[in-house]
Amino acid sequence: MSIIVKKKSLADEVAARLQEQISLGKYKINEKLPIEPELMKSFGVGRSTIREAIKILSNSGLLRVQQGIGTFVELPIGSKEPMEQRLKRANVQDLDEVRQLLEMKIAEKAALNRTDSDIIAIRAHLSDRKTAASAGLIEACIEADVKFHVAIAEASKNEILADLYKSTSIHLKNWFLHIYPDTRVFEETYMLHEQLLKSIIAGDAKKAWTVAAKITGHVSQ
Repeated sequence: MSIIVKKKSLADEVAARLQEQISLGKYKINEKLPIEPELMKSFGVGRSTIREAIKILSNSGLLRVQQGIGTFVELPIGSKEPMEQRLKRANVQDLDEVRQLLEMKIAEKAALNRTDSDIIAIRAHLSDRKTAASAGLIEACIEADVKFHVAIAEASKNEILADLYKSTSIHLKNWFLHIYPDTRVFEETYMLHEQLLKSIIAGDAKKAWTVAAKITGHVSQ
C-alpha cells in the first residue's frame, strides 16, 4: 500500500470521527471549528491529514470553508447522503425527470403566488432568452432559460421547491451545452414559454401546469 493511500485512509478516519462529533452535538450548525493546530492535537495527526479530512466533509456539503475566516458546520449530520451531494453524482436522465416534475408544480404555484416584481423578473429573462436564441448564442440562451425557470420557482413562494429546482438546474447546464449545438430548439419552444408567462400573469394555475407539462414534453426547457 502506498503512502498516498495510507494518508487518504487516515484522512477518511478523521473525517468520520469529526462527522460523529458533529452528529453528537459537539459542534452546532454554523459554528466555527477549532483552528488547525487544535484539531491536529485533538486527533493526533498532521496538518495535511486535517486539511484532507476537512476537504472530504466540505465536498460532501457538511462543512463550509471560508478563506481567511475559518471552517463552519454547514448541515446537520444524518445517516443519509446530503441532497446536494446526491445531485452531483446523479445521471442527467434522473435529474431531467426531477426537473420536469418540479417545473409543473412551480408553474402552478407561481400562478397563485407571484408578485409584480416576480413578473418583471420572469419577463426579463424570457426576453434575454429570445434575444440570445435569435443571435445563436447557445451559452447565453441556456443561462437565460435557466434563470427564467428559476424566477418562476422563486415566484412559487415555496422555498423548498425553489431550492430543489435551483440545485437541479445547476447540474443540468453542462448537459444542455452538450446536447444542443445551437439555439434552434429554444427558438421553437419560445411560444410555449410565452404562454407560460401569460398564464402566470393571469393567475391561471391549471393552465400554467398544462403549459409547463407541454414544455417538459420537449427535451429542452
